[in-house]
Amino acid sequence: MKNLLAIIGICCAAACSKSDSNEPDPPLPPASFSMTSITIDNTAMRDSSFGVKPLPQIAAVFSTSVDEATVGKAVKLTNTANQEQAVTLDLSPDGKTLTIQPAASLTALSKYKLGISNQLKSAAGGNFSSIVSKMLFTAVDPTPKMPAISDQALLDRLQQQTFRYFWEGAHPVSGLARERSNSGDVVTSGGSGFGIMAILAAIDRGFITRAEGLQRLQTITGFLAEKAVRYHGAFPHWLNGATGATVPFSAKDNGADLVETSYLVMGLLSARQYFDQAAAAEADLRTTINALCDAVDWNFFRKDNGNVLYWHWSPDYAWEMNMPIRGWNECLITYVLAAASRTHAIPASAYTEGWAQNGSNGFVNGKSFYGITLPLGPDYGGPLFFSQYSFLGLDPNGLSDAWAAYDVQNEAHSQINQLYCDNNPRGYYGYSDSVWGLTASDIPGGYTASSPTNDVGVIAPTAALSAFPYTPTASMKALKYFYYTLGDKIWKDYGFVDAFRLHDPWFADSFLAIDQGPIIIMVENYRSGLLWRMFTSAPEVKAGLKKLGFNAPYL
Repeated sequence: MKNLLAIIGICCAAACSKSDSNEPDPPLPPASFSMTSITIDNTAMRDSSFGVKPLPQIAAVFSTSVDEATVGKAVKLTNTANQEQAVTLDLSPDGKTLTIQPAASLTALSKYKLGISNQLKSAAGGNFSSIVSKMLFTAVDPTPKMPAISDQALLDRLQQQTFRYFWEGAHPVSGLARERSNSGDVVTSGGSGFGIMAILAAIDRGFITRAEGLQRLQTITGFLAEKAVRYHGAFPHWLNGATGATVPFSAKDNGADLVETSYLVMGLLSARQYFDQAAAAEADLRTTINALCDAVDWNFFRKDNGNVLYWHWSPDYAWEMNMPIRGWNECLITYVLAAASRTHAIPASAYTEGWAQNGSNGFVNGKSFYGITLPLGPDYGGPLFFSQYSFLGLDPNGLSDAWAAYDVQNEAHSQINQLYCDNNPRGYYGYSDSVWGLTASDIPGGYTASSPTNDVGVIAPTAALSAFPYTPTASMKALKYFYYTLGDKIWKDYGFVDAFRLHDPWFADSFLAIDQGPIIIMVENYRSGLLWRMFTSAPEVKAGLKKLGFNAPYL
């Protein structure tokens, strides 16, 4: 009986097994697929594409044929506001190549995102295995945005529009220059020095009358003499334009700023030389300026009679900022004025040992960049304000000392900066022989001193435009590009905005006194030499330069 049951069981099992083997295997799911390549205008497309044409043609190639019915849902082109842009879609006969093109021209200098989602399916129903997300940054629209005018008229327009920052935008109580166009009561001592020099250029160009300029200078100097706080005769970096109180620049920088003071004194001495008439109002202005300049105790800032000047002193933190002023940088004028003081002049040894460091520690360069020898300073020259701030009043033509010929220095610095941008080693879209100029400026989310060794892709118009005396052809080329080609983006109420970026389009909405001022002044020096003549005509300036061992035709 047991054997019979076993046989029956084996037979049943065999029957079941035979029945199962006749059933078909379940179907396999459709194979997933991927994109094998993507190009934009026949060039391999990266995660970010720069300088994109208004109607780019994008071709995506897939590993298998795709389902045309799913393409429209999967492909999206959106702008920065996440608004979908219409596109035309064309699938090749074999279903493997999808051509994507905007239905209308993309806006110049804008950012777009192209996405291909997993809603895309293969013709067999397979899933798309790789989501696509690409950024498109559109190119500059090269058409002129402004009516054509002569080069001289363009320089007039540049100076006059930029001057509005210091005239209409000045603080209503003190007449001093606001740090920024939106800084309210915060005014800047150094930027105000630049503003004073801009007023002189504006009078000479006929933008304002001599009487109007004199009245504004009376307001400024009266405020500086009667309200503005001073520390051993030196001014803070920032002041309250209504009260004259110090506005701290940083936690411990709540006292004297000797470099900013030197920019202010440079402007004041230039104004004293300009307002040279015998009328009582002009004589009184000269008297006030003399008192302000003579009160600066430059020797105090040698910190116990050492052979170097210090940048900061605070009534609360004394010398804790601990920033000796050593070259090469924007502070040459500080040593010239400290040596030129009629009341508190520093010894020549402070210049030789403190500023020039006897030619050591990177003061002297002598290397070649783009075939141009750079006499002084860091490799590639540093930010362009090094060759501009001190030389707003200090005429570099024929000026030399033991270390350099300063016209050669400043021309080399400017040329290297321009050539660096033209060579564009970091590959930023938009850099060229017309789009150049690296210096201190606003950048997206902050502020930096741009230079060839600190290049974040941001161009500051002040850099190329304030180099007019050194690189007139290249500066004019930049001016025309900024005005005619980019004018709809960067030409505003106070001239050019502080900075811009074409690579990932960004345009500042700010204006800074220390950037707007040099434009007016250096363009005027290029055109007439006015500010150079005024400042270097001051007897104490001549004496200070001679004391430090300088030679120049005007000494």
